[in-house]
Amino acid sequence: MPPIERLSMLSWQDRKNLATHPMAKKLFDIVATKQTNLALACDVTSQAELLYWADLLGPFLCVFKTHIDILEDFTPSCTQELKKIAERHGFLLFEDRKFADIGHTVSLQYAGGLYRIADWADLINAHIVPGPGIIDGLRQVGQNKGTGLLLLAEMSAEGTLATGDYTQKAIALAEKNADFVCGFISLRKLSQNPGMIHFTPGVKLEAGADSLGQRYRTVEEVLGANRSDIIIVGRDICKAPNPVKIAELYREKAWDF
Repeated sequence: MPPIERLSMLSWQDRKNLATHPMAKKLFDIVATKQTNLALACDVTSQAELLYWADLLGPFLCVFKTHIDILEDFTPSCTQELKKIAERHGFLLFEDRKFADIGHTVSLQYAGGLYRIADWADLINAHIVPGPGIIDGLRQVGQNKGTGLLLLAEMSAEGTLATGDYTQKAIALAEKNADFVCGFISLRKLSQNPGMIHFTPGVKLEAGADSLGQRYRTVEEVLGANRSDIIIVGRDICKAPNPVKIAELYREKAWDF
């Protein structure tokens, strides 16, 4: 039996016990306890909307993904309240910052500035284009806080350059830096390390694409055929007539895998 097949047979609790990264352990525990591997991508432009969706859909989520820099009325009280909601409903906060600069610059972007991401985000992500220095720079800020880094190994956009050798280098960097890197943004399971978590964006109930090149894959393709771990769903929930009903539907479909 191939290693990936064996890995897919492990329970979430098994993987928690095998994981070494503290944030991976915490996420596996949340997934197993709440019985959800659904993450919400909440791309809204006001604090009120962000907090509304976090509170409304928090019971169905293991992770709430933000783009904090698109808020038009951001104040520090927003992330303080967001942390309270996350603690109340038991989910992690993932700031989809996609860091992509030299180590010194990303350390400043992560720790300071207007958003002070390191003070509230449990998970962040980064491109590997700058090389291993980007991991080192982010580690200097986040490791002592117990936060985790996801590497962008693959993307759901049409024509993405994150394929082939690029993806393989991302896997190698993640496994070499497993003290801080705890997983990937990818379209499929990439690593045989049971402590590495695979998040897949661009998930809908029906496959398709939008006008800007975003390709959508189904839950069955992502979790069944591709053996990813966490589905990231956005507009299909937030734009639904009954978002709570659709979030529960996604949670149930994803948990079946």
